[in-house]
Amino acid sequence: MINVTRTFLPPIDEYMNCLSRSWNSRWLTNRGSLLLELEESLKGFLRVPNLLSVSNGTVALQFAIRALGLRDEVITTPFSYVATVSSLVWEGCEPVFVDIEPETLTIDTTKIRSRITERTTGILATHVYGNPCFVEEIEAIAEECGISVIYDAAHCFGVDYKGKSILEWGNISTLSFHATKLFHTGEGGAVVTKDEDLLKEMHYLHNFGHEGPDAFHGLGINGKVSELSAAMGLSILPYVPQIIERRKAVVERYKSNLENSEIKCQKIRTGTEWNYSYLPVILPSEPDLTRSMSQLAAFDIHPRRYFYPSLNKLPYVVPQNCPIAEEVSQRIVCLPLFDTLDADTVDQICEILVGKG
Repeated sequence: MINVTRTFLPPIDEYMNCLSRSWNSRWLTNRGSLLLELEESLKGFLRVPNLLSVSNGTVALQFAIRALGLRDEVITTPFSYVATVSSLVWEGCEPVFVDIEPETLTIDTTKIRSRITERTTGILATHVYGNPCFVEEIEAIAEECGISVIYDAAHCFGVDYKGKSILEWGNISTLSFHATKLFHTGEGGAVVTKDEDLLKEMHYLHNFGHEGPDAFHGLGINGKVSELSAAMGLSILPYVPQIIERRKAVVERYKSNLENSEIKCQKIRTGTEWNYSYLPVILPSEPDLTRSMSQLAAFDIHPRRYFYPSLNKLPYVVPQNCPIAEEVSQRIVCLPLFDTLDADTVDQICEILVGKG
């Protein structure tokens, strides 16, 4: 079976060697030495000043929303994974959708100002498939209007924009370390911020609000990461450059095969050092998409309709019109992409997509 991705696993002896430190100390959670080492290693690898590991990418968003005190209306994108919007609703905010650019698939900054009201408290934008938003314009709007910015950077591990980490933009960026991601800890995530006060607030939020063993700073939940997960992250991190290079070769073969077809690829923003985290393609029509997926399934090859449906169509949000996101979501599919995907399979997928298979 060829799925849309395949989890990278380090050599098991390397994982076990790392994990043995936790075994010997009998310290399995509560910010043990492995997790602290992982956070320091991630800060160095990603070139960011502050990073807090949390239990998954969804609670990372929830902590970011709560730490910034977002409420009422928050500008966001209809083209992202459901967690982007469900986190806003979960935290009592009202998502206000702004449609997307048809080529980059990121939020259309030319349409943000018209959606801002006196009830707007922030912008939650997604770097779609690791492709950066127009961050300069988003942050200019936010400064002008006196509102906060969160970037859902779940797909952005290792992405640079104009010579620096994409995670440096915004008040807070959030990451996912789910097993399907380029870098993972099985389950996990992180928040990144340059603001020390925000970092402290999110630290309280992810540890029940504890301020020492017998005092509480305020309300919090359990969003901590175990040493078992940290050992996985420490074992995988050295392989990330190799993983990216191999995925890059797979993406380049896909694009070469599809170059003269009607199938379109996402436009990566100029100045981006991309991480090849996903390969979305836009087919000419939804019937073309369903036909291709059916034919691929016959060979036990399973791409994914990701993202679908457009989030402005969710049953728990106020209906809003986003025609570009709605139309793209009906025709887009993420093709299988992982570091060990062989060239023959890539060629077979492309032949089916262009109607020759």
